[in-house]
Amino acid sequence: MQSSNSNANSETKALKRAMSTRHLVMLSLGGAIGTGLFLGSGEVIAQTGPVAAIIAYILGGLIAYMVMLCLGELAVHMPVAGSFGAYAQKYIGPGTGYMISWVYWLTWTATLGTEFTAAALLMQEWFPHISMWIWTIIFAITIFALNLSSTRIFAESEFWLALVKVVTVVAFIILGLLAIFGLIPFHGAESAPLFHNLTAQGWFPQGLVPIFTTMLIVNFAFSGTELIGVAAGETKDPAVNVPKAINAAIWRLLIFFVGTIVVISALLPFQVAGLGGESVSNSPFVTVFNYIGIPYADDIMRFVIITALLSAANSGLYAASRMMWSLSAQRQLPQVFSRLSSSGTPIIALVVTMFGAIPGLLSEHFAPETIFKNLLGIAAFTMVIVWMSICWSQFNFRRAWYKAGHSAKDLKFAAPLYPIVPILGFVFCFITGLSMAADPEMQAGFIGCLLFIAACYLSHYIFYRDRT
Repeated sequence: MQSSNSNANSETKALKRAMSTRHLVMLSLGGAIGTGLFLGSGEVIAQTGPVAAIIAYILGGLIAYMVMLCLGELAVHMPVAGSFGAYAQKYIGPGTGYMISWVYWLTWTATLGTEFTAAALLMQEWFPHISMWIWTIIFAITIFALNLSSTRIFAESEFWLALVKVVTVVAFIILGLLAIFGLIPFHGAESAPLFHNLTAQGWFPQGLVPIFTTMLIVNFAFSGTELIGVAAGETKDPAVNVPKAINAAIWRLLIFFVGTIVVISALLPFQVAGLGGESVSNSPFVTVFNYIGIPYADDIMRFVIITALLSAANSGLYAASRMMWSLSAQRQLPQVFSRLSSSGTPIIALVVTMFGAIPGLLSEHFAPETIFKNLLGIAAFTMVIVWMSICWSQFNFRRAWYKAGHSAKDLKFAAPLYPIVPILGFVFCFITGLSMAADPEMQAGFIGCLLFIAACYLSHYIFYRDRT
């Protein structure tokens, strides 16, 4: 066990420990609060019904919490910038660690281009005479520059980008609750709406099955919380800050997500909550703000969603480049990828990851709905694979820890209820992954993910089996 600590220290000493708990919490919240909440939350309500949607998000939050507890234990014991890729390599197997690092890189890189494209399209609604490509280039250069500058500047920029989203969600919940209890006027309501809408069509108007069929969407809504683990190698005093950040982030997300679903469900009939597609004007946030009487609700939400997209791109470029850096540090990629700039950022990994975003940039011009749906499916499924690996790694780590004669009390941070937490986390994630296979629209992405995973194992076996 001593060797793992020494390896961790030697691997991360080149990266600067510049993040505090404040940065970690906002990095995690920023990764999780995005267009899925602002545009997709109504779709979950429409598919499941109000009460079922609340149950689905609570269940999703509990799954995320179990996974993050496992990650917290590993990240405190072994705070490296490769995070779960490095944990899977050590506690599952070299091939799996290699695969997990590439899968997580793919998760963020696949969606990076779509974030820039979507943000540019929203800007074009304000400035129709300016080409979408100009906005795309401006956003890409800005995010690249923030990541290249230094870890501290990246963390600070992500803090403020995420804060815009957090303030919007908090304002939405507070104003929504005031409207629900009749303390402020609401369009079409002569008396306080209260919570009648939640059960107006029965407790489960769509049945219980949709709770499980929407779990991939719900779990994906919580994805981004694991960024705490990626950032552990660049965090001041990880033994203190990582557990604190995990607890703070998960409970805030649960309150934000469940609070949002309750407000939307109480104020809007569930049948119309998800209608209207991907347009900002059809976001349930815009509908509720308009009904409350907030002026320029469309413009406010357009600005918030642009910051959400740029925040996701900012976090994604950071996470993907650190995975590539870690593979190089473990001698599973050429050493050039672990080259650091004078400010301590992996410059070559950042450049290559930016080029990896090009397919996503093309999504708007070539079958956008098909590409977007499959990229979303790929990102959701690969995230589930990563979460499963975190639970499995922690399960094996704790077994090895006990075999070495240690107890849970010897750990600086120990996930509670071992082995129940890692087993339940793994099983729930596995079931969520299977739900993707059952969705005909996502089967192409599902098969593509399996082929990519098989290619990772094959390439590791051919090129790197003697290096680990």
